[in-house]
Amino acid sequence: MTAWVQLESVDLHFGAVHALRGVNLRIAAGERVAVIGANGCGKSTLLRVLHGLLRPTAGSLQRDARLGQAMVFQKPFALRASALSNVALGLWLRGTRWQAAKQAALGALGRVGLAQVALRNARTLSGGQLQRLALARAWSLRPHVLLLDEPTASLDPHAKREVEALMADFAAAGMTLVFASHNLGQVKRLATRVVYMEQGRVLADLPVDAFFNGPLAETSREADLFVRGELG
Repeated sequence: MTAWVQLESVDLHFGAVHALRGVNLRIAAGERVAVIGANGCGKSTLLRVLHGLLRPTAGSLQRDARLGQAMVFQKPFALRASALSNVALGLWLRGTRWQAAKQAALGALGRVGLAQVALRNARTLSGGQLQRLALARAWSLRPHVLLLDEPTASLDPHAKREVEALMADFAAAGMTLVFASHNLGQVKRLATRVVYMEQGRVLADLPVDAFFNGPLAETSREADLFVRGELG
């Protein structure tokens, strides 16, 4: 499969903090990759490097610029404007005329089940609605790759199911997904591949079935302890 991104020996420092250490990673178009590990292991940092928000201190990163990408954060930012305007603005900034951007934004809100709140102030939406708004904003740009940082971490069970269903739909339509998650059930449901991180290092990178059902301790004792709930 065509590589979307490839990292070789990537390090990242924040002053004295060594956030990523010798990361080697190749992600192909069409994959569904879950990045897991304890808090502070480097998941969010890795996603930001993949999205181009952070530049590696050392090593190389090659990305297929033909594949557009978007990112959804754990706590999405909403402008003090309508849900419709929050989505339309991204399209307008890309050069779409405002009226056409609003029409496309309305379609994107309908895609995530939010058409009925299109004219509401986005900052009055519930946590689940706000996360779906962020998904609509990303989806409206028609990215080939979607990165998500703990997309359901603060949501109630119903909202989690709604967001997971949208992620599954996007993947079924051919979108590449790379998402950080603490929810191992979610990882089993959505991922085809699991990347386990600890202290900025990738300690395991396996197909989802091999990660959860294979002799994981032979690959990474730390990952095995994490999956068994004894680490993290």
